[in-house]
Amino acid sequence: MSQKSNTYYLPQSNEVELFKAAAEMNLPILIKGPTGCGKTRFIESMGEELGRDVYTVVCHDDLSAADLVGRHLINENGTYWQDGPLTKAVRNGGICYIDEIIEARKDTTVVLHSLADYRRVLPIDRTGEVIEAHPDFMLVVSYNPGYQNVLKGMKPSTKQRFISLSFDYPKAEIEKEVLIQESGVSAEIAQKLVDIASEIRQLDDTDIQEAVSTRLLIYAAKLMQRGFDPYQACLHSIVESLSDEADVTEVLEKLVALHFAKAE
Repeated sequence: MSQKSNTYYLPQSNEVELFKAAAEMNLPILIKGPTGCGKTRFIESMGEELGRDVYTVVCHDDLSAADLVGRHLINENGTYWQDGPLTKAVRNGGICYIDEIIEARKDTTVVLHSLADYRRVLPIDRTGEVIEAHPDFMLVVSYNPGYQNVLKGMKPSTKQRFISLSFDYPKAEIEKEVLIQESGVSAEIAQKLVDIASEIRQLDDTDIQEAVSTRLLIYAAKLMQRGFDPYQACLHSIVESLSDEADVTEVLEKLVALHFAKAE
């Protein structure tokens, strides 16, 4: 049964309707978008609204299939099997959210294939089980296209099993409202932070690998609400988080100072 979400999320387009439709039709979803643009928050809010638990897996180079599916463990009573997060979601129902899937090893993503098509089954070689997915099981994966390269990309055979949904940083008015709701700052402060973000995102001659995220703006706003000087809040939440290069941080500091005066 659906329930009202307690996790604040402000829709940018038709992503909520698309997600609900996919959930009803048992279709898997692939979400593409930059770091800190709200992908995880969106999944959490949809889990609450649909009344489904969310099993989150953050991928990395050493993530193995066993980390997803499960493994045999040993205790004083002998050997026993422990389900991984993917298997728990398949058995019990829920959303299995696999974040930054292209960071995982290629052999790990293969286990998703039989869940991401009409079969909706999870074979577990180590136990001999073939688990049929619970009616409320949903597979969601995400990645940041900006981090893709020749060695780390999603295979077409995997990508074409999903409905795809592209995220970006929110439009200015939406981002402003998110900052106000998440931190409690005034509309004036929120607008200044949104303006700073917009100007940083338009920089094209710096060594910033990733544009400032909405998440970092929220951090800055929360520090301000706690009583920190606005310039210092931006310095620690935005500038220092975006680059270690002195020439880049100097540019960012000057940009911030245009909106929040540096305390003498």
